[in-house]
Amino acid sequence: MSTTLRFGPELRRLRLEAGLTLTEFSVALNYDKGHLSKVERGERSASPELARRCDAFLGANGALQRLVTRPETDSDSGAAESPMGPSRWLVGRREVLSAATGALIDLGLKLGGQAVSSTDDPLLPSFRMQFDQLRQLGQSTAPKVLLPLLATQTRMITGLAADARSAHRAPALLLASRFAEFTGWMAQEAGDIDAALGWTGEAAELARAGGDPYLGSYALVRRALVTMYAGDAAGTIALARRAQSSELPPRIRGLAAQREAQGHALVGNEVDCLRSLDRAWELLVGDDARNGAEPVIGTSHVSDPAAMSTGWCLHDLGRPKASAEVLDREYLRLPPHALRTRARYGFRRSLAHAASGEVEHACTIAAELLGVMPAVPSATVNSDIRRLSRELSRFRSNRAVRDLQPALARVLAPAQD
Repeated sequence: MSTTLRFGPELRRLRLEAGLTLTEFSVALNYDKGHLSKVERGERSASPELARRCDAFLGANGALQRLVTRPETDSDSGAAESPMGPSRWLVGRREVLSAATGALIDLGLKLGGQAVSSTDDPLLPSFRMQFDQLRQLGQSTAPKVLLPLLATQTRMITGLAADARSAHRAPALLLASRFAEFTGWMAQEAGDIDAALGWTGEAAELARAGGDPYLGSYALVRRALVTMYAGDAAGTIALARRAQSSELPPRIRGLAAQREAQGHALVGNEVDCLRSLDRAWELLVGDDARNGAEPVIGTSHVSDPAAMSTGWCLHDLGRPKASAEVLDREYLRLPPHALRTRARYGFRRSLAHAASGEVEHACTIAAELLGVMPAVPSATVNSDIRRLSRELSRFRSNRAVRDLQPALARVLAPAQD
């Protein structure tokens, strides 16, 4: 039996068990009564958004969602084990580490207008400063602009390690690994998943070569982000669980726990989702990574990642009002300069308000954010913009929606040169 024919009768059964009329149900969900009636009769298919909302309201614990979402692949297949990506993106650590000192000089590396040798000790702190600056620049610059520079910087620092004295080789490799990890994130933002996975794998290799056994586990969290945006809940959960062993630093385990929560939310598993969020909060609440000398692992602009993830998950669990309340509060804590982060959580906030029936407010939030999207285009943020566009399409007669739709369309389908 098709999912459409199975979903409708099951929805009607659960609604009647709850003692709700179709009118009461439509008001509670903020959905058209006629549309719900057609869904129950199998004449219309249910969207994942509608299934989430029905699931949460009727306490089905993911049963309705599973009727409209395709079965996910096992965590050891598909996106979770994607190849490292095109070799053109990779640093080639073994080759670079065997290169002579002259390879770096041939690149014409300049610092302060003067040529420098790869053995100069001041270079590493300078590259460390550049990393912070590039990470900051990533909040207000298109990823395709930064990618060539990030790739070059990663190769340069790896080249430094090739000729460095043993005392300086490990710090150089560790910094190169952070450059590679950030390059992977920018590649994902640019929509190049193969390159994102390739750079993430390279980051783990460089970290291991530098004596850090932990960043390889954080690479699992980054890969789980790829599977999450691909809608692969099973892969997301499995990868995140592999990054939560007790010997890992609390921050990596906390970030992995919140990624696991997002995986559970995708399939409406509220119990396990909230349990993972509690674990994330316990691990991250005392996190002092921001006070360390090394670059912060994961987001550096969200002051309470577990709280923000809670707001994110509540929407996927079909609880948009609760989601909007949390996201409204946490959004106010984001720094004004973090345009990319503000767009990411701002559109999720707009989506939660739209799903709650606060259409004009959702449009107001989105309209403010659409103006910055040309400066910080994002393949991942676009996934929520598409969801917002679909959500608002239910209110086509609303003037605010009609006014916003052209701007939404321009972001999702920019004019070709």
